[in-house]
Amino acid sequence: MKQVEVRLRFAPDSEFLVGRLAEAERRLYFEYDSAFVAGGLQISPFKLPLQVGAIEHRDRAFGPLPGVFADSLPDGWGRLLLDRHFRRQGLDPRSISVLDRLLWLGTRTLGALSYHPAPESTPARALDLQALLGHATDVLSGEANEVLPQLLRAGGSPGGARPKVLVGLRGDEVLSGEDELPTGFEHWLVKFAARQELADAGPVEYAYALMAGAAGIEMPPVRLLALGTKTRCFAVQRFDRLPGNRRLHLHSFANLLHADFRVPSLDYADLFRVTQALTRNHQDLLSAFRLMLFNIATHNRDDHGKNVAFLMDDQGEWRLAPAFDLTFSPGPGGEHSTTVAGEGRAPGLGQVQTLARQFGLRPRELNALRESVNAAIKRWTEFAEQAECGRIVTTEIAARLQTV
Repeated sequence: MKQVEVRLRFAPDSEFLVGRLAEAERRLYFEYDSAFVAGGLQISPFKLPLQVGAIEHRDRAFGPLPGVFADSLPDGWGRLLLDRHFRRQGLDPRSISVLDRLLWLGTRTLGALSYHPAPESTPARALDLQALLGHATDVLSGEANEVLPQLLRAGGSPGGARPKVLVGLRGDEVLSGEDELPTGFEHWLVKFAARQELADAGPVEYAYALMAGAAGIEMPPVRLLALGTKTRCFAVQRFDRLPGNRRLHLHSFANLLHADFRVPSLDYADLFRVTQALTRNHQDLLSAFRLMLFNIATHNRDDHGKNVAFLMDDQGEWRLAPAFDLTFSPGPGGEHSTTVAGEGRAPGLGQVQTLARQFGLRPRELNALRESVNAAIKRWTEFAEQAECGRIVTTEIAARLQTV
């Protein structure tokens, strides 16, 4: 029986044993540590609530792991890097178990969960982002025979399809930042544009972040990093990391419910129910509504359940995470990944008002949210100019924006 120890690390000097994952005869089990159960912290209250004794993971239709641990695994880009690495070692990626993948990540995970015995931490080192961009592009296109170690370490844990790396930033200084950082550096995520994407992918996402902030949406700090003379990459400060290398527990909306984010199956009503149950905070509910309105108004239809997350601190308090992955997107089949009162293709005020009544928003609260979002999207050209987006893409997006 293969076993993996799961720990919760809120700070370098604050770490708890959560429990143990075990795999035997193609069955996966998890058992909470008795001391952790006594402490009362709920890391996944809907699908893995605290209890004594071994719990068999039977929801294999969702995936090989309970959702809270699946949030630690990369998908898309990070999985591609890991699979290339395993093949380089002479291993078939299909033969690598999910527990071995968790152990490879060890402490280099998003959120506060870590997996042990973990690989030895490597000291933060200076990175050349422009060189990593070139190598990432070669890897994505299949032109690279191997993955550079620094790209594997920095890019092996984030999810999503676009190439990206975790770094430490202090002004213009860049360090590998997948684990702990020296004093003065902050944890950031840098996205590289794939060849098949618009050259303006970074600037557009930066402009959307500015527009979201103007709409009253909580956003992490963002930057545009110039790599060479033509490439500008979108960078966002990580909200699962705090000063002093402290961490917050992160759980995606989709994985809280064991909903496969690749298959559109969620409605914003589900998000609002989860928000009410998890945070018990009306302001978080209003924030979730504001995000929905923004996604409708700005034609961000890649609004699947892993593009929304919740954070938990060391006191067990949950809150809606800052918004992320906001950009222009046509969505699957031209529809929203997350429907609005059942409507995915053309959601409008009628569906929004239905949800507002269902979840107890006062008319003045909804009107205030609508006004702030509508005022922000009217400034799209201003934000696009600030981000130096191309004229064509600026005009194309402007034609798809709509008031709500």
